Amino acid sequence: MSQTTPFMVFSGTNSRYLAEKICQSLDCPLGNMNIAHFADGEFAVSYEESIRGANVFLVQSTFPNSDNLMELLLMIDAAKRASAKSIVAVIPYFGWARQDRKDKPRVSIGAKLVADLLVTAGIDRLITMDLHADQIQGFFNVPVDHLYASAVFMPYIKSLNLENLVIATPDVGGSKRANTYSKHLGVPLVLCNKTREEANKVATMQIIGDVEGKNVILLDDIVDTAGTITKAANVMLDAGAKSVRAIASHCVMSDPASERITASALTEMVFTDSIPFFKKCSKVNQLSIADMFALTIKRVVSNESISSQYIL
Repeated sequence: MSQTTPFMVFSGTNSRYLAEKICQSLDCPLGNMNIAHFADGEFAVSYEESIRGANVFLVQSTFPNSDNLMELLLMIDAAKRASAKSIVAVIPYFGWARQDRKDKPRVSIGAKLVADLLVTAGIDRLITMDLHADQIQGFFNVPVDHLYASAVFMPYIKSLNLENLVIATPDVGGSKRANTYSKHLGVPLVLCNKTREEANKVATMQIIGDVEGKNVILLDDIVDTAGTITKAANVMLDAGAKSVRAIASHCVMSDPASERITASALTEMVFTDSIPFFKKCSKVNQLSIADMFALTIKRVVSNESISSQYIL
């Protein structure tokens, strides 16, 4: 490690695109790591430079499939065994976060299990963004820096200069987040009440509030199959909305999400780049969170407060 570099940044395979942008913002090189894959699907992690005594930041979102999580766990273990001074997991998208409680008998709490795995592997701190449930921070016995995508979304919303703006949420579970945005912008809040027949399948949806003649922005944290967000957009347009846009933190976008968004009433679907998006969908727009995470890393290294970063 260079005498003038107090920290080092490494990346897992599928988050390298984001780690490179973070390093560009930090004006530092991305660390040299090798991940060897075997014929049976197993893989091994090795650092190709010394990390002894370094503050190591490991950038890896744990989006599907589970290889991304396993890769991160091996990166943490290898760093611990290579005598890193501290190990910080930078997980812009924290997977399994929807399993944050027992919502029916005899089910796992996946978010708690993943938290235990990360801590047992050896992390000293977690930096993440827009957890599906805020209480997941309490699943960790190490410090958690929980960032908010509002730092990139709020300037974008203001840049649209939309008149008669309304903030909406596709389900009542996101009402707290939507209410915060509506208060900050000084615009009305509209809710959607949905019922499900089964996972990833919405049965009915009703609007609570007035959207007639309004420009609507739907807020959510995750878009998976896009069933809820597109149904909400179509219901809003049927109720007289002038336009409907959607903003969500994490671009999971499982099939057939792209097709649903393309065919929906949405003018635009805006995400952060916490998860890579390679599929074709002309309505999808990704905003980068690299500068926000780079600034957080700087402040963690220099023991400065990160709370001033929060817009909401």
